[in-house]
Amino acid sequence: MNEERHDALRSLLGAWSLGACPPRESAELEQHLRGCAECAEEAARLRDAAGWLSLDEPLDQPGSLRQQVLDWCLARRPAELPVPAWGMPYTAETAKLDALLRDLGPEEWQEVAELPWHGGAELLRPAEVLGRLTAVDGFLALALGLPDPVPVAAPSAPVPAPPAGRRVPPQEPAAPVPRVPPQGGPYAAVTTRTARLLADQSGLPPQSVRARWRQQTHDLVRSAALAPQGSTPVDLGFAVLPLRDAFVDRALECYVHGEDVARAVAYPYDPPAPQHLRQMVELVVRLLPRALAGLRAARPEPAGTPGAAGAAGAASAPGARRLRLVVDGPAAGEWLVPLDGERAGPPGGEPVASMVLDGLELCQLAAAHRDPDRLPVGEHGDRAAVREVLHALPLLSRP
Repeated sequence: MNEERHDALRSLLGAWSLGACPPRESAELEQHLRGCAECAEEAARLRDAAGWLSLDEPLDQPGSLRQQVLDWCLARRPAELPVPAWGMPYTAETAKLDALLRDLGPEEWQEVAELPWHGGAELLRPAEVLGRLTAVDGFLALALGLPDPVPVAAPSAPVPAPPAGRRVPPQEPAAPVPRVPPQGGPYAAVTTRTARLLADQSGLPPQSVRARWRQQTHDLVRSAALAPQGSTPVDLGFAVLPLRDAFVDRALECYVHGEDVARAVAYPYDPPAPQHLRQMVELVVRLLPRALAGLRAARPEPAGTPGAAGAAGAASAPGARRLRLVVDGPAAGEWLVPLDGERAGPPGGEPVASMVLDGLELCQLAAAHRDPDRLPVGEHGDRAAVREVLHALPLLSRP
């Protein structure tokens, strides 16, 4: 083979390594490689390099990569103000939602996400979802001494009551009335604040809304690093939680609504990291007795229904009843959940029932994103007690 032909075949190595060579030239080149050690070595290097460019591999990095990089960096140089462990789920979930929003185009900002809660469902565009998150995160801002993102209502111009029911925010940027369904009772503060903030940001482009929300999340995380004990009370309107629980609560809602937006724009969305999901599950379990009390107060039931059966059981039992909750999956654990409230006295005997379900499904049910009658659950013992717990969990959701 003359030198000119050798150089011509060698020039095909790049295309051959990518599988882009015509069959005839590919066959001739492969025959040449069997007798030319220099070209064969070059071909092997190029083929290995081409493997890193394979389109069969996902372009998105695994969710654990960010945490691995942070852990490595912090091992080399510890943070001057480390974020407390209870602030890490919020840090991760807000960063994940921001990464999703950064990639949205103009059309995707107009997509509509469905946000269920136990009182119904709302249809919101992504910028409106951010307004909702910002308004409730504002309760944490107030507790930490940060500025309130929600404008003060003008006394002379009360917000008119908007129509109830499902809604889609208007296409026009300047809506005269914030279209948030009125909710009374414990959720009045949340819905009123959300309405004011949506009206205030209605004329802003979506990326500006995103920037305001993201800046607030950064400010909250920095302030959390200055309060590592997390004992500051946070009044969320419907409940008062210590700061550490309020941060985990906000992380769970950020994940749930981030997934709502991702579903609307047909984008994949990873679940929380196992150590963060575990904190969310623990918070749900701690709040479950409150949800049970709310279920019984809101829906007194006649004899023969799960709630009535539970009350009768409490009266005849030697002590307060408990349910053993076993969580599967990355947030695996086991808890004993009191069923009869604080006034029922000390627990007595074995749990009246056991319930097994996945940790992520438990959190989705607490956000009213699952049907308690269709959720796959392992159960043993008092079926009425299990049904009551399943139907109480969605009451932890809110507008």
